[in-house]
Amino acid sequence: MSGQTDQSPATLTVVMAQLDFLVGDIPGNTRKVIDAAHRADRELGADIVVFPELCLTGYPPEDLLLRPSLDLRVADAIERLKSESLAPAIVIGAPIRESGLLYNTALVIEDGAITGQYFKRFPPNYQVFDEKRYFATGQDVQVQMIRGVPVGLTVCEDIWSDGPVEDAAAQGAKLVLNLNASPYDIGKQNRRKALLERKSGDNRVTVIYVNLVGGQDELVFDGGSLAFDHSGELCAEAPQFSEGLYPVELICEHHCQPVVQARIPEPSIEENVYKALVLGVRDYVNKNGFKSVVLGLSGGIDSAVTLAVAVDALGADRVRAVMMPFRYTSGMSIEDAELEARALGVQYDVFSIEPMYDAFMETLAQPFEGTKPDTTEENLQARLRGVLLMSLSNKFGALVLTTGNKSEMAVGYSTLYGDMAGGFDVLKDVPKTLVFKLAWYRNTLSSVIPERVITRPPSAELAPDQKDEDSLPGYDVLDQILNLYVERDLSADAIVAQGFEREDVDRVVRLVDINEYKRRQAPIGVRITERGFGKDRRYPITNGWKSGI
Repeated sequence: MSGQTDQSPATLTVVMAQLDFLVGDIPGNTRKVIDAAHRADRELGADIVVFPELCLTGYPPEDLLLRPSLDLRVADAIERLKSESLAPAIVIGAPIRESGLLYNTALVIEDGAITGQYFKRFPPNYQVFDEKRYFATGQDVQVQMIRGVPVGLTVCEDIWSDGPVEDAAAQGAKLVLNLNASPYDIGKQNRRKALLERKSGDNRVTVIYVNLVGGQDELVFDGGSLAFDHSGELCAEAPQFSEGLYPVELICEHHCQPVVQARIPEPSIEENVYKALVLGVRDYVNKNGFKSVVLGLSGGIDSAVTLAVAVDALGADRVRAVMMPFRYTSGMSIEDAELEARALGVQYDVFSIEPMYDAFMETLAQPFEGTKPDTTEENLQARLRGVLLMSLSNKFGALVLTTGNKSEMAVGYSTLYGDMAGGFDVLKDVPKTLVFKLAWYRNTLSSVIPERVITRPPSAELAPDQKDEDSLPGYDVLDQILNLYVERDLSADAIVAQGFEREDVDRVVRLVDINEYKRRQAPIGVRITERGFGKDRRYPITNGWKSGI
């Protein structure tokens, strides 16, 4: 144990600084820490302010950690924090090099000095995490007096593993602080709560879990910071998807007992996913400096939900919707697209692709002579729309939002350089069956998606009377098969054994396998599941693996 040895106070105010940091902006992130600490002191009477994992660099910094100037920049930031002589003690996350090795570190700064540091003992290397590429493994336990209370330090994955919390409690910690950059996926908050209930109760120690919030490329960090007492009871919970400073009052005698706060109502899956999409879009657009976004509005459900998310993320004045009808576009689709655009108040344009299509087909008449129309002509329609949207993007500095969902991306029901052309796919990790639920959910906030858009059979409208289910199993079946194959890695035989038709399973598995090349060329999009296409699932394009068993 190290640090101060004053007698423990009767009360302690720990502020969970659930904030949104920009990866790589070390000076800006440092300023954010300073401002938050001052505000926590002035407005909340903070004794300790706890920030998320790697808050100085943002998370995940990836290969920025390999830059030669990293150590100097981090050292300058720490000196700046020390020179502020902040009133509360602060606990921050930063990459620190010692004896030539880089560690994911929790630092304690009090009264202008570093009074403690802890090196993360379990850097994760699964799903979206590849920390072992950058960080060495810590070995030591850190329990120190902070404001008169013995406090144990841990970082993110340490609390999911056996050892760090147990060791801190064994060395007399009354309070364990856990700094996190834990990305959102469906059901994640409930898994965190179950874990913290067990860890705090089993070790008879209060745990305060502080999580990052904000979007970083495809990852969304949802906050939801938590405090559990030594008996395993949830005492405080910060809202998800919201920045803020959230105080936890503790009475520290034999234990550090948090004062119980009012419970936050548990949100529905649809509400949480929708908020994740909104936050992901807002941060991607704003952090990358785009003035606005543009998307193709087809009159279908995917583009309708994408439009609603974009407006909720950015405001109607920064969103442009474009309907690009063709001879196969139904009057219903044209009417519904306009209704959606008007309901959400966005700039709305209609540009027919018919003249461009005819010009292309005239040019291609000679090489296509003697052939029958097929998906080539269908794909040309999608590619012409992509060219229009990218032209608007170039001219006006607007990011193109694509509208493909996870079900389509999985089986390749999309067109390279067509509806896949763009910079960010809002629904990339959202299965089609969930898209329908999100549409119903969004209409509970305000009615912006016509009901028939949600209830009519989905269609790409690239051929007469076309429906998605002409080419695919019904989405209720398709999404179940995809979940088993993509999310859970079951073989085709194992999926059939669960009661699905062999023909459907073999067809879907084959489509997933042969369309890896398309997914490699797709824009990134918000990750909401445990197995998104991107960082989570990386398969070789060229391979001879047989997926039957």
